[in-house]
Amino acid sequence: MPRAQAVPAAGHNIGTADRTRALTRIDERLRWLATWTIHHANHLRESRDGLKVGGHQASCASMTTILTALYFHALRPEDRVAVKPHASPVFHAAQYLMGRQTREQLEAFRSFGGAQSYPSRTKDKDDVDFSTGSVGLGVAITAFASLAQDYLKGHGLLDPAREGRFVATLGDAELDEGNIYECLIEAYKHDIRNVWWIVDYNRQSLDATTADRMFDRFDDIFETAGWRVVTLKWGKAQERAFARPGGAALRSWIEACSNAEYAALTYQGGAAWRARLTRDIGRESHVPALLESFSDEALHQLMIGLGGHCIETLTEAFDAAARDDTPTLFIAYTVKGFGLPLQGHKDNHAGLMTPSQVEALREAMGVPAGAEWEPYAGLPPEEAEALAAFVRDVPFAAEADRRPRAAPVPVPPREAFPAPDGAEQSTQAAFGRILLDLAKSGHPIADRIVTTSPDVTVSTNLGGFVNQRGLFRRRETADVFRDAKIPSPQKWAGGRAGQHIELGIAEHNLFLNLGALGLTAPLFGERLLPIGTVYDPFISRGLDALNYACYQDARFMLVATPSGLTLGPEGGAHQSIYTPLIGIGQPGLTYFEPAFVDELSEVMRWSFEHMQAPDGGSVYLRLTTRSLSQPERSDDAWREPALKGGYWLREPAEGSEAALVFCGAVAPEVLAAAEQLADDLPGLGVLNVVSPGLLHRDWMDARRGRWTRGERRRSHAEALLSRLAPGAGLVTVVDGSPATLSWLGGVRGMRVSALGLDSFGQVGDLPDLYRHYRLDVDAIVDAAAELFL
Repeated sequence: MPRAQAVPAAGHNIGTADRTRALTRIDERLRWLATWTIHHANHLRESRDGLKVGGHQASCASMTTILTALYFHALRPEDRVAVKPHASPVFHAAQYLMGRQTREQLEAFRSFGGAQSYPSRTKDKDDVDFSTGSVGLGVAITAFASLAQDYLKGHGLLDPAREGRFVATLGDAELDEGNIYECLIEAYKHDIRNVWWIVDYNRQSLDATTADRMFDRFDDIFETAGWRVVTLKWGKAQERAFARPGGAALRSWIEACSNAEYAALTYQGGAAWRARLTRDIGRESHVPALLESFSDEALHQLMIGLGGHCIETLTEAFDAAARDDTPTLFIAYTVKGFGLPLQGHKDNHAGLMTPSQVEALREAMGVPAGAEWEPYAGLPPEEAEALAAFVRDVPFAAEADRRPRAAPVPVPPREAFPAPDGAEQSTQAAFGRILLDLAKSGHPIADRIVTTSPDVTVSTNLGGFVNQRGLFRRRETADVFRDAKIPSPQKWAGGRAGQHIELGIAEHNLFLNLGALGLTAPLFGERLLPIGTVYDPFISRGLDALNYACYQDARFMLVATPSGLTLGPEGGAHQSIYTPLIGIGQPGLTYFEPAFVDELSEVMRWSFEHMQAPDGGSVYLRLTTRSLSQPERSDDAWREPALKGGYWLREPAEGSEAALVFCGAVAPEVLAAAEQLADDLPGLGVLNVVSPGLLHRDWMDARRGRWTRGERRRSHAEALLSRLAPGAGLVTVVDGSPATLSWLGGVRGMRVSALGLDSFGQVGDLPDLYRHYRLDVDAIVDAAAELFL
């Protein structure tokens, strides 16, 4: 590629032409550094396992100009970006030029402890705003981050200096992801602002070139949803050529050319372009002279010099869009593999340049051998210094606290934390009462709680909180039914002071919204305590987004209710089976399934603290609609072990040969079975597992500590089960997968009879369903008899 002209010795306050030259030079450096980083990882670094490292050189090359125009021109420190996953090396190269990334991290790209394959908030050492990797999710979360910013602003919690724009760069194939359109609909409902999505329209996906037909409709889709669409198809050199005699014919030919043909000609180069253009439009007036005015190489550069590779085109478009807060979709036409020998080839997605190709690129770019990692290698000293000065002076490079610390939100002490009274209660109903009591309490925690739900607000018992605290809306909305004096228990006026964000029926949006709200502390320096409710069986609908939110270390409380087979009349489609295993297995999420209301109150208080702790995380509560008789407590001794995962609801005799173990809604059956077994099994214990997740995680950590830390400690599960004889038996009972509790047999090598569900449920009342699926008293007694008697 032709080299840019020398950069003048000036910083940011220079003319447009000088700035364009500087940005063009930076574009070259990013393309080289990204290419070299991937090459080093695959060809130069020692390979101990023989596996391909990879790194997507072609996907990086199509993005360098876009990221140059963003990071070195358009962005301010308060702006936040979700970088296209496969452009990770370009992002790290940009951070490297700004002094925010180290050579050691680049050299360790895709190796243990090095720069990550895809940008990661929690694992990369430089300043990643949003993790990306599961395509589409990094795009969609920017819209919900904008909504979170609006929420903070509406509640007077946003420092004006931190108000920014939310930008996502994405590959065109990412627009096939359904979560983007779920997000688009929700974003329109909430009138989101200050969002840019920039499409790297290189017209190639993992397997092939992308179809032309769909891209003709994106303008309509996004404009209908209230977005401005800016198409950046032509670079300035192309526009100048189109203005010349014969240029109109050239432009018409390009517009009619299919993506696949364009990609193939890009790979073949200047001579192929000339032959094809001569064949197709060579007889049209002035075209021969126009083509003859370019050498083969110049013609090739003209034909691939699309808008997404033109600094002037990009910076002008970004400057124009920055004048207001309208959400904007930029469709930037690019070439996959731009400037590399594999550009345009249909197999270039995972392709790697050969060592000889990298060597040729190094020589073409004037990078001296041995200086490949130098930021400005090959430039004359005065030009290198001028470019370094330019980089130091770009707005985004300014010193700023981009990871602010948020003050903790005080949590009421146990004696002041709500615990609803009542001889019989369900955990779902009690959850709603606890939130309502907090909303009325005047305690500071109430002002930091924000609730959200995908159209199940009332049926998950959030109605009382919303009545008390209102809906969040950018504009005031009246409660029409109330104003018309139509009786309704729901009094839902909306405004900027409201504390509930109502969503449509899209669980992906719920978890993305929780993810964004759960990142307000590190993004804005103001902590919210987000609570999202959803029907437990439908967690699986948004599981990718839930995992994504946890991977970013977003902090929230997920309340899933109703749950299990216990939701009898709703039938199998609405009965959850394996969600406890999600709770146990999901990193960054602690799962609880309390049976009793005082346990729920204790768990919620703990959760608000855990959500704010440096080593904390998010919490998942699996609740039920079944009302249970509440236990009479003689003391508070149960509280501490409950928050470690479980406690003896009925203490076993020392050295007992048997115990019943349960969690959640099946408590009545377990306690009734224990009564029936009391004569035959004296000293029988009943273990209430409040958190299978905590109990399992602690057990694994204790075992792992022996291997990794040389530490021997007894896990809470071991301590609980140590009261039993070494060869004792356990009957485990859960309204869910039996694997939720059956692992307890491995803690001390005990025999286990595990009761639970391993098939879809069906419609029925609880006596029929519990009997059929072996969760009733008789099943527990039979299991105990088989195991113990």
